Amino acid sequence: MFKGFRDFLLRGNVVDLAIAVVVGTAFTQVVSAITRALVLPLVNLFLGGGVHGGQVTVRGQVFDFGAVVNAIITFVVIAAVVYFAIVVPMRKLTGKPEAGKPPETETSLLAQIRDLLEHQQAAQP
Repeated sequence: MFKGFRDFLLRGNVVDLAIAVVVGTAFTQVVSAITRALVLPLVNLFLGGGVHGGQVTVRGQVFDFGAVVNAIITFVVIAAVVYFAIVVPMRKLTGKPEAGKPPETETSLLAQIRDLLEHQQAAQP
């Protein structure tokens, strides 16, 4: 029982996942700091300016639209970097097809072979 657990931990997938989580968390903190320090003030300027730009107060409740826009920008930046820096290179290395291209199934490959054989037989005199 413990041998299987040890093999699972030492197989590499768990270690790779742990490294990815640590690096991802650090990267998220960097992007969040940059967007909080640079992007949020710009968003607040466009949504009303000042420290409270992008905020609307209704009956004592504060709605912070600037923070929402900032969170969306942060998410898009992180998702784009993860996709272009990790997903695309890994697909190229592993040879997996792009998301838009479904992998060919046995049935479609057999149908292609059948069609080619029929075409060859029809071409023979």
